Amino acid sequence: MTKYFLHSDGKANSARGDGSLSTAAPGSESVDQFVYNPATPVPTVGGPLCCDAQNWPAGPRDQRAVESRYDVLVYSTLPMKEDLELTGPITLDLYAKSSEVDTDFTAKLVDVWPNGYAQNLTEGILRMRYRDSREKPELMNPFQVYKFSIDLWATSNVFKVGHILRLEVSSSNFPRFNRNPNTGEALSVKSSESGAKFAIATNAILHDVEHPSALILPVVPSK
Repeated sequence: MTKYFLHSDGKANSARGDGSLSTAAPGSESVDQFVYNPATPVPTVGGPLCCDAQNWPAGPRDQRAVESRYDVLVYSTLPMKEDLELTGPITLDLYAKSSEVDTDFTAKLVDVWPNGYAQNLTEGILRMRYRDSREKPELMNPFQVYKFSIDLWATSNVFKVGHILRLEVSSSNFPRFNRNPNTGEALSVKSSESGAKFAIATNAILHDVEHPSALILPVVPSK
């Protein structure tokens, strides 16, 4: 299991930003933040979907439109100098905070081809009220930093020479996952309806010496 640490100068928003991934531990680095508005969630593009294939096709899909959004943080390695195989569970350890009492954090592992095609591999989400327990939900204190882990499930993929390993972090992946209204109120079907009560959250990811956010990857050593 190998840690790939998140890095930036505080401008990791979208694929045009300065977010990066490397095995080097972070130093003194700026916080990345974005605004999550439940009224305009990040759309689901491909992935392990079960239903409505006509409107929401499943499987690998180009993520470049998603990565153009300012409410998606993007962290990328340099192009691979040799093949890199990942086989096993993927986990993201994050240090984060929010302006609201509840929100979601999402993560997606992407294989970027030399021609720019950004292929989704696996993804996960955590609703912050359940960060410690699913049985005993607990709301957040606004602007307090929390450490938690997002389970991206498992995958097996070889990042070929010239490819880029990429991580997307945001707060929505809709409609695969129900939007979090950020209000702390009990969720219901109405949470997904037009006109539902929403709060706009400013969410932040920390990655520095005291807050070493990292993607934990199951690297298979080359023979």
